[in-house]
Amino acid sequence: MTKQIINPPNIMHNPARSQAVKVGNMVFISGQVAWDKDVKVVAVGDVRAQAEKAYENLSEILKAAGASFKDVVKITTFVVNPDDLPKLRGVRERFFAGHVPASTTVCIKQMVQPELLVEIEAIAVID
Repeated sequence: MTKQIINPPNIMHNPARSQAVKVGNMVFISGQVAWDKDVKVVAVGDVRAQAEKAYENLSEILKAAGASFKDVVKITTFVVNPDDLPKLRGVRERFFAGHVPASTTVCIKQMVQPELLVEIEAIAVID
């Protein structure tokens, strides 16, 4: 099967990794955080706004792959503070609009930058 590397031009690009890899009808999306295109942390201290930015980045990658949130079958959320989980649920529900993918949440000590509070990765299957 052919692999297609997906790096949308309007989100951060790191030559050491792909934002996503599409294999057949499956899309494997790297963890997304609250980075803008210039790799600056957005909304320092606001987990809800950081989750929104991560989901916006996911949306751009899904579009570039020919998919949408309705195609997502699995998400994994990494969060620094477990007390933030209720805030994250509300953001997730808005982006998935009734679609409920399989989900795992992992509480961790710190992200790659201490200002980052949440990271979200996804797997999508395109019909």
